[in-house]
Amino acid sequence: MSRQANRGTESKKMSSELFTLTYGALVTQLCKDYENDEDVNKQLDKILFSHFLPRGYNIGVRLIEDFLARSNVGRCHDFRETADVIAKVAFKMYLGITPSVTNWSPAGDEFSLILENNPLVDFVELPDNHSSLIYSNLLCGVLRGALEMVQMAVEAKFVQDTLKGDGVTEIRMRFIRRIEDNLPAGEE
Repeated sequence: MSRQANRGTESKKMSSELFTLTYGALVTQLCKDYENDEDVNKQLDKILFSHFLPRGYNIGVRLIEDFLARSNVGRCHDFRETADVIAKVAFKMYLGITPSVTNWSPAGDEFSLILENNPLVDFVELPDNHSSLIYSNLLCGVLRGALEMVQMAVEAKFVQDTLKGDGVTEIRMRFIRRIEDNLPAGEE
């Protein structure tokens, strides 16, 4: 029995490492395809790489269905509850980490996700000529895309990054507005 449990753990670790390395190859190719880091950052956050490989936003749009089906999480009632679900359930489920939720704004419409360990940057070292590259910008696109599918428009951006010498990785999230469903007349 313990042998099977050990295999499951090894399989998850191998899948995580494979994803990390594959993502690294994607970022490397984008750096070759685009002249500056700002263009690469936009591509990592954007909708489609090709017809077959989605990027951040599009991944989030697709991932939310899987998340809702597997997590049995109900509708969040406010932005604080949403932040807790993102940190304690979603990040744990898909990246195996639990970031802390901190630095709430007085209005309660902004917070920070602090990642002590970002699995996307395992095996990564930024070259000097890519100092403005936001290597893990895919995560911001995933968050925006997933939350838009549950009627929340948000802004997500990196504020700190361990790849740039910061002690932690920090993603700043800002609630913009609730998206209203526009159903055709007569359908409710």
